[in-house]
Amino acid sequence: MKKVTLAMLIGSCITPVSSSFADTQVEQLQQQLNQLKQDYETRIKALEMGLKAAQIAAQKQEEEELASDDNNLQVINKNAFNPQISLILNGTYSDYQQNPDNYFIQGFPLGSEASLATKGFSLGESEITLSANIDQAFYGQLTLAFSDDGVGVEEAFAQTTALANGLTLKMGRFFSGLGYLNGQHAHAWDFADAPLIYRVLFGDQYGDDGLQISYIAPTDLFLEFGAEWFAGSSFPASGTHSGIGSWTGFTKIGGDFYQNHSWQLGLSHWQGKVATRENTGRALGFIFDGKDKINALDFVYKWSPNQSQQRFKLQFEYFDRNEQGIINKNSIDFTPPAIAPLSGHQKGWYAQTIYHFNRQWRVGLRYDQLASQLRRPANISEFNIFAPRNLISNGYHPKRYSTILEWHASEFSRIRLQYNHDQSNPQSDNQLFLQYTFSLGTHGAHSY
Repeated sequence: MKKVTLAMLIGSCITPVSSSFADTQVEQLQQQLNQLKQDYETRIKALEMGLKAAQIAAQKQEEEELASDDNNLQVINKNAFNPQISLILNGTYSDYQQNPDNYFIQGFPLGSEASLATKGFSLGESEITLSANIDQAFYGQLTLAFSDDGVGVEEAFAQTTALANGLTLKMGRFFSGLGYLNGQHAHAWDFADAPLIYRVLFGDQYGDDGLQISYIAPTDLFLEFGAEWFAGSSFPASGTHSGIGSWTGFTKIGGDFYQNHSWQLGLSHWQGKVATRENTGRALGFIFDGKDKINALDFVYKWSPNQSQQRFKLQFEYFDRNEQGIINKNSIDFTPPAIAPLSGHQKGWYAQTIYHFNRQWRVGLRYDQLASQLRRPANISEFNIFAPRNLISNGYHPKRYSTILEWHASEFSRIRLQYNHDQSNPQSDNQLFLQYTFSLGTHGAHSY
């Protein structure tokens, strides 16, 4: 018998493929491949057309939004030229043991604004402020003050907004950058009245018509330099001057430390010409002509912990003034000589603390002290000029103790109770103030 092997069985099962069948299969595969290519090309073209249509739609929508933004911007720009209005209502009830009409500070001539507030109810110093951006380069502000004496222009100035390198120019009538408290409006003060040293040197606050230039350096610490030139018509300067009547230079430096603490230190110098400066109160008949120089040091420290309503502030200012000039006869009770030399050295300081123990309540303490050294007259005739007007200190140092308690319903309203034990002159006075301060309308943030 013939032996059948496995290879023989496999070979018998395989049928040879004809060349015509192979060609047919290759042709079918080629047709399928061509069809796939056509399908992909069709889909790619559809995607490209869809993408182009989406791009056109998006561009059209963007153009419509830009047109809408331009219309809104035009409305905003038109409204920006309408001045913002801020109204401060600041009424006071004052009570004194002494007659405020006879108020004086031993050893110091006073300006016309240095008197005490009206006894009883008074308007205090309410004010209305109009402000707006003038254009892309300037900002303008007008503040009118209302008091028992009438209405006056407190500030009216224009200020640059677009100068490079940290420079700012201010022109018009404004409060000087001298010291710390002077540049703030009275309603922003922590006490109802000015410190004694402000009262005797500036008649509560120094402002004038002039020009200010300031520069903030691009440093990690806050560093500002400034200079001012004024007409010199405001106390302690006075009179009409053909050029610059007074000028100021100041610098401020400050920063933060340990996250919750901040500080600021300031140095200032003021110098002015005095032409026929009249004085009020007990110094009536005293007219001074000469020069005035004032140096000032101020320091502020603030503490405000995170996530807490508690806040603390320590504030200190020291001023030193030197006067050189002459006094002139102004009343019939002057004894000869009609003109006498005057050389005075006056200084003073105050320190105050304010503590917010929660969002609505805060308390404060303040202490003031002054000293005056007037050249003692060489003869009895000159002595008779000074002595009746309390311009010789006779070693007396005016001082005052003040405390406040305040309630704030919100950041826009405040009720303040203040007590002063005033020893500005040898006859001490207990003074009481009840003050309300309400803010209506837009109001910018206060300085540090």
